[in-house]
Amino acid sequence: MGAAARTIGFVPFKILASQPDKTRHLPALFGIFRKLKPAPSTPTQCHTKDVRPTTSPTRVAVLGLGYVGSVTAACLAHLGHRVIGVDRDAHKVDSIQAGRAPFYEPGLEDLIRESHADGRLSATTSLASALEHAEIALICVGTPSERSGNLGLEQLRRVATESAEAAHASRPIIAVRSTVFPGTCEELTAECLGGPGQFAIVSNPEFLREGNAVSDFLQPSLVVVGGGDRRAMEKVASLYDPLGAAPCLVSLRTAEMIKYACNTFHALKIAFANELGSLCGALGIPAAEVLDTLCQDVKLNISAAYLKPGFAFGGSCLPKDLRALVYRAGRLDLPLPLLSSVLPSNEQHLRRAIQKVMDLPAARLGVFGLAFKENTDDLRESPVVTLLEQLLGKGRQVRVFDPHIRLEEIYGSNQRFVLNAIPHIANLLEPKLESLLDWADAVILTQRPAPPATALIEQSGRAVLDLAGGTTATERTIATELRP
Repeated sequence: MGAAARTIGFVPFKILASQPDKTRHLPALFGIFRKLKPAPSTPTQCHTKDVRPTTSPTRVAVLGLGYVGSVTAACLAHLGHRVIGVDRDAHKVDSIQAGRAPFYEPGLEDLIRESHADGRLSATTSLASALEHAEIALICVGTPSERSGNLGLEQLRRVATESAEAAHASRPIIAVRSTVFPGTCEELTAECLGGPGQFAIVSNPEFLREGNAVSDFLQPSLVVVGGGDRRAMEKVASLYDPLGAAPCLVSLRTAEMIKYACNTFHALKIAFANELGSLCGALGIPAAEVLDTLCQDVKLNISAAYLKPGFAFGGSCLPKDLRALVYRAGRLDLPLPLLSSVLPSNEQHLRRAIQKVMDLPAARLGVFGLAFKENTDDLRESPVVTLLEQLLGKGRQVRVFDPHIRLEEIYGSNQRFVLNAIPHIANLLEPKLESLLDWADAVILTQRPAPPATALIEQSGRAVLDLAGGTTATERTIATELRP
């Protein structure tokens, strides 16, 4: 499950205490707390009465009655399914059998009491009896961290192995709701479930926050089911039909990865807000005002913008502003580990891209794009310039085309940057895309080409390495890897 909330830790209090000349900022810091609204005493209420029960109830066994398992069992029963929970812990089983929640979670006990009284929810310590008539077995056991940071999969493997033995005749769909690393379901199939073809297995990750779990389940922002068996995926997805949320049916490893993508993104957002808040505090700026204003931009800031893997960033703004912000924080003796790591991360991503290009067997490499992104002629801090430097330094044959670059028309710092890095850049530039394609054995995309350019590249039959990430599963006109 994900974190329900966070506290704001302002490192600058300690810093200001040791720097008397900066205590003038304390009123601004305390102003932050005056503006912050207190946390609600109860989570957002979920209107459970508004949920219309399914007309096609499914027999579900929920294996593991911890936070995820108990909430999942109670909510599925509330949706009209016939649910039996199983756990080795007799206390959890006895609690549900008595119509009580085994732990406190807002709204959970009401659902358990209602569903148990109506005969839709029961619990047992017997795995065999739970699986005897089950159509779907939802595995919800814990996957705790080991000392190394790796996941502990002992409970998961044990439950999968015991389920395969107990359900050899009924063969329910095995749905893994536990948080597991990509590839785990495939390992379970090979090591615990008797190999491919014995059981249909899907990944059905949960996105529940402690303290809001019932509301999160019944008002989902995301429903994900991944696997290789379409029938099994659709059957598991149908459990959530009464909620009205369109399920994302994806590959098995994608479903496993999505949970990590979500949780790490949430952690990243919290760390970003805390570091920026700490810097604002040290500068006497109301952090809440800055972040509230940042969130007003739903085009770039709070949106899907930039959330597509592609080439390294560059240009005249992002690198410069990151360096300035980290430098100024350093002058305040304020470490910002997250923000300080962004430029090194970008450089590492560029090195990975350079290595991909170096690994190409093609003798003549044509590069599409010289500016730091498409639809501009700005060359300042363009990662493509670094790429070209590395290729030329290794003796590779390279030519470049950029639809918006005319060397004779650029000037000032833009011109100085590229000429200082590659004095003979004029000898590498091709005036037309057609001439680049005629010359090259392979094309490296560092920008997303416009549709006419895309058509030319595709028609050329040249091998393509797409570093810009411009293709999608539905609009796949250019290969994202080198085509032999």
